[in-house]
Amino acid sequence: MDLQTLKDKFTAKFGQGYSVYTSPGRINLIGEHTDYNGGFVFPGAIDKGIYAAIKINDLNKVRAHSIDYDGYCEFGLNEEDKPNEAWARYIFGVCREIQKRGYQVKGFDTVFFGNVPLGAGMSSSAALESTFAFALNDLLGLKIDKFELARIGQSTEHNYCGVKCGIMDQFASLFGKKGHLMRLNCATMEFEYFPFNPQGYKVVLLDTVVKHELASSAYNRRRESCENACAHIAAKHPEVKYLSDATMAMLNEVDVEIPAEDYMRAEYVIGEKQRVLDVCEALERGDYETVGDRMYGTHYGMSKLYEVSCEELDFLNDIAKQCGVTGSRVMGGGFGGCTINLVKEELYDSFIKTAKEKFNERFGHEPKVYDVVISDGARKL
Repeated sequence: MDLQTLKDKFTAKFGQGYSVYTSPGRINLIGEHTDYNGGFVFPGAIDKGIYAAIKINDLNKVRAHSIDYDGYCEFGLNEEDKPNEAWARYIFGVCREIQKRGYQVKGFDTVFFGNVPLGAGMSSSAALESTFAFALNDLLGLKIDKFELARIGQSTEHNYCGVKCGIMDQFASLFGKKGHLMRLNCATMEFEYFPFNPQGYKVVLLDTVVKHELASSAYNRRRESCENACAHIAAKHPEVKYLSDATMAMLNEVDVEIPAEDYMRAEYVIGEKQRVLDVCEALERGDYETVGDRMYGTHYGMSKLYEVSCEELDFLNDIAKQCGVTGSRVMGGGFGGCTINLVKEELYDSFIKTAKEKFNERFGHEPKVYDVVISDGARKL
């Protein structure tokens, strides 16, 4: 799929006079399941995203065509107009969340497609929300700041799609900057850009092409575990607002008060906050060995403490170690999707070849391979 096909399909369906917008998916170098715990994340926007042709209409309804799902949907802009189609709910939710903040949304026509691999942990859903939030803000002259656009996307997930996600994915999609990663403090929303151009290394995603179902319910359960641990710690330490504010010493004080599972989840989150800070310091001195070591540490924590890995992801992580890859870990929410790998250029070809062969032997198909280019955030084309 390309932009010309998008334009041709829009013109055939709705005529001329459209604008084209895009928002990217994202990778996250480190800092997983920390965003809803008030910790740090370290994402970057990528060169794959959602592309939408949009034109305001005077019908007071949205007419949307998804090229990827080969689906068409019309819906009004009131709460009772919520569409049945899952993909359309993202667009509907963005419209409703903008309205809830006191802005007027007009009906529009849209045709869209994406080249963010679905289910690979690169946040195609946040890219979709960000595309429409950014586009409506621009087309209707609403003057909503980018942070609020990110919250609009997050609220869409919470209220219309059933996932209690943090803010990272939408933030990365809107604030992305070519050649830079972003460290975001999810408690304060303070962020800074870090140049990311690892000379002599490549960043590559290996997609298991599996998505174990249970993901959203298991995600919400882990969030509840973290909130429970945090509440017990805050009872003794009122200064602790988020789990990421806590230390291991504080967690150990409530060890007997909380279930073992909640303790493990909290142990992972507290450790992950420090790993993000270690990686930021290491990048500033060009120390990619430390970056890689912390990535492996995150994988261990997500697999053994947070328990969001799976056999396929652990297998790819083990292969990376055997091939001398500098850093490797599960990326995204888990339960399938990708590993993100920091690989020395001279090892790249042999690593990819070995990973494909061994994974195929074990699971009957090869992983998909995505080279990562760090790119700009939401924009009008």
